[in-house]
Amino acid sequence: MIHQYDEPVYLISIVAKILDVHPQTLRQYERENLVSPSRSNGRIRLYSQRDIDRIKLILRLTRELGVNLAGVDIILRLKVNVDELEAELRHEVQKAKNSYSVSPDKALVTKRSLYEMIIFEE
Repeated sequence: MIHQYDEPVYLISIVAKILDVHPQTLRQYERENLVSPSRSNGRIRLYSQRDIDRIKLILRLTRELGVNLAGVDIILRLKVNVDELEAELRHEVQKAKNSYSVSPDKALVTKRSLYEMIIFEE
């Protein structure tokens, strides 16, 4: 059975085993608002694949790069901002591509020759 990327299906014990961390580490990440797993009706934490990928990023930043949790929080917030700006830019580029009022071959701005001749006079 294949689950959606955002579907919360993994228990904390499974995620801890997959990532080779103590469950208390995952609880700490939640207290620090670095990850927000879903909760079942019985208040059991359920993690999605997106949550697991985010925790992998947190672990890489802390273990391999030596970033503390406050730094991780800043990096993750910046990443969200960059992703939003990138999506907005892609949308604007697509909108510009779709709104040609003049065909590109008849535009006023044309490509110049690859070769230009420069003549120096003495």
